[in-house]
Amino acid sequence: MTGRPPARRRDAEATRAALLAAAQAQFSLLGYARSALREIAAAAGVDVALIKRYFGGKEGLFTAALKASFDPDRLRGWDRGAFPREVATMMADNSFGDEASVQRFQFLLRAATSPTTAPLLSEAIQERFLGPIRDWLGGEDAMARARVFAAAYIGCLVERLVRNEPLVGRERDVYIERVTVMLEAVAGPVPGRP
Repeated sequence: MTGRPPARRRDAEATRAALLAAAQAQFSLLGYARSALREIAAAAGVDVALIKRYFGGKEGLFTAALKASFDPDRLRGWDRGAFPREVATMMADNSFGDEASVQRFQFLLRAATSPTTAPLLSEAIQERFLGPIRDWLGGEDAMARARVFAAAYIGCLVERLVRNEPLVGRERDVYIERVTVMLEAVAGPVPGRP
């Protein structure tokens, strides 16, 4: 017996996922410039050399973390007819019930305000956010409508973060109704419905 601990089983997917989660947390907290790869690796419980192996370096890790922040398949399962009211209702609620969403949004805001990372964010948004919205909306002027839709959605997210409490009573009812109408107008008619 050599006295060495047994070798740990390698799991590349689990390592990548741990690094992405740690990177998202670190980048959302400190931004790109102030985040350190050693701290990200330590938070993920892996050697810093694995960042280079899996992502090529800090920029590659940042880009992968950005892209992982968007779920392009999320819209596919959403009923276009119910979507505007469901989003409006979600936006009327308290944002801090879902810490992962708040962290993800803070990460995106930090990326948008840095001259180094804004181009990386733009690329990720085109590929993983606007493109899927465009495809989901379909029809005439789909990309322009996707941009307006994204602007309205992001605006509601920011307002919800700043408000930091759920709307109640008549204010909630009016908010949900108005946001629903706005999103319905941007989305356009549901295919197959009058």
